[in-house]
Amino acid sequence: MIGTGAHGQTYVERPPAPALAGVVASVWVQRVEAGAAPYTHRTVPNGSVELCCRVGGEALVIGPRTTPAVDVLEPGATVIGVRFHPGVTVAPGSELVDLAVAAEDVWGRSAAELGERIAGTARLNDALALLEADVARRLDGAPQPDPLVAEAVRRLMPWRAPDVTSLHAALHISERQLRRRCQAAIGLGPKALHRMLRFQGFLALVQSQLAQGRRPDGLARLAAEAGYADQSHLTRESVRLMGIAPAAFLDEATHQCAPGHDHRASFLPLLRSRAHAAA
Repeated sequence: MIGTGAHGQTYVERPPAPALAGVVASVWVQRVEAGAAPYTHRTVPNGSVELCCRVGGEALVIGPRTTPAVDVLEPGATVIGVRFHPGVTVAPGSELVDLAVAAEDVWGRSAAELGERIAGTARLNDALALLEADVARRLDGAPQPDPLVAEAVRRLMPWRAPDVTSLHAALHISERQLRRRCQAAIGLGPKALHRMLRFQGFLALVQSQLAQGRRPDGLARLAAEAGYADQSHLTRESVRLMGIAPAAFLDEATHQCAPGHDHRASFLPLLRSRAHAAA
């Protein structure tokens, strides 16, 4: 059961079905109540492809973003989605960078029928199950993700590597080949992906504290904990990847996100990884 936040809108993530755990990072539902005001939703580049569907509309494949995006959800809107791990998708990420395309254009008529079947469900949990089942069917027999890229992604996750300088040597591949294979699988080079994933670490710290009912720590401390050289470094990356300064984001998240958002499926794995790396 998904309730309503203080501002008449909610965003709730959960882990995927066990069969999808290796390829899907999370599934999510976003709702704006019929009597609420339109909700401005900020999307931050994270290196992932998503499959999403506005209930009553068509399914969309959202490619990896290189810049932030701001969407406005109208009252009564409900959107469900599946977020893949970076480098994992049912269509080449390199063909989808900064694009949102109708799933029908990628997979044909069956994808159009997916939107129709989701619109006909009575419960959101059933709609999510339909979306996950569709992903599982499309991945069955599909080519496996590039294992070298998967290992590169693992090493580039927050708190694992301070930079990408030695990554190609650790993977026994030239810098040029690594960039080419990451571009082919993800649509992004290792350096750009590392920047995005480090920022996800910052977001994980913020969301964890909000989930505990706490005002996030000072920006200098958050910058240091997330692996930035200093607060100015964090500010530059926040403007680049989120479109606003981190201080403005903390205010926005505290007042609009904290009351009805649950990001644990995204931030808990990152924080567990951080604890493991520090052990």
